[in-house]
Amino acid sequence: MKNNSFLFSAKGICTAAFLSLNTIIYAQKTADISTISEKTLNTILEKNRAYYTQGKVADYIPELGKMDAKAIAFSVVDKNGKVFNTGDVSKKFTMQSISKIISLMVAVNEKGEAHIFDKMGYFGSDKPFNHFSNLETTGKPLNPMMNAGAILTTSLISGEGEKPFLKILDMVRYITKNQAIEYNKSVYESEKATGHRNRGMFYIMKNSGLISGNEDQLDNYFKQCSIELTAEDLAKIGYFFANQCVRFDGDATYKNADMAKLVESQMLTAGMYEFSGEYSRTVGLPSKSGVGGGITVSVPGKMGIGVFSPSLDQHGNSLAGYHMILDLAKQYGLSIF
Repeated sequence: MKNNSFLFSAKGICTAAFLSLNTIIYAQKTADISTISEKTLNTILEKNRAYYTQGKVADYIPELGKMDAKAIAFSVVDKNGKVFNTGDVSKKFTMQSISKIISLMVAVNEKGEAHIFDKMGYFGSDKPFNHFSNLETTGKPLNPMMNAGAILTTSLISGEGEKPFLKILDMVRYITKNQAIEYNKSVYESEKATGHRNRGMFYIMKNSGLISGNEDQLDNYFKQCSIELTAEDLAKIGYFFANQCVRFDGDATYKNADMAKLVESQMLTAGMYEFSGEYSRTVGLPSKSGVGGGITVSVPGKMGIGVFSPSLDQHGNSLAGYHMILDLAKQYGLSIF
């Protein structure tokens, strides 16, 4: 009996030691985020640079088709607000759909979440970003991340003429602490001239009573999509929402944990278009992409990430950008799951 007890105890000790060793080995697989450096980012960037050859620069908006497919940049703002950059960090590109998280914040700050989401859903989608989805059936957009919902969100921001757009622009400038940020007038004119599908969504919602204004409101949406910035600016935006709407330099003017949760939850649910579900599984971080080639990422409570590479996959997401984020997330165990 004593021998059996001894054997049982020995087995238990060995099993516990084995499990502990496995835990240690697993923990060692992910690096400490405090070791992130520009060298780290550059290694990841160079590994993924060639992905641009597998995608295509957006050309349904003619001005976007002029982007250099080989351009690539990678930025991180760490917990302490320190910025790390590599690649074409001075290269500017337009926000496109990334602007939707800013307009959502502005609209909810003004009107309240209940008022905004009474007119649209919190749903994800298996349809492309410019799909009409259920506009013709329920009359309401699925979420504020698809074009229909974003057009509606911007129309709900108060002010005549371009005032709603200027509020969005001012918020982008505040979050990035970059007053030089402007919108690209050529891209705006190109979007306005070719944005007939968006115009159709606008008028369906006007017909159903969700929108009461005129096309000035749609122009504001085209302008916000044309706001031009850099990968570093995107990293600062990611940091802002990752840290309860506190700016990277510690400015807490807009500190609001609930707002950050709302925006991050929408980024996670629908920020990568119909790829969002798979992206949540592989990367596991609130992110928002734009067809200009940028992606902003929030690592809750930790950091902001910004990437840029204009060659897109079939969903409209930056190919090299996605793979850079994926590698960083795996290397440092950043997934929230």
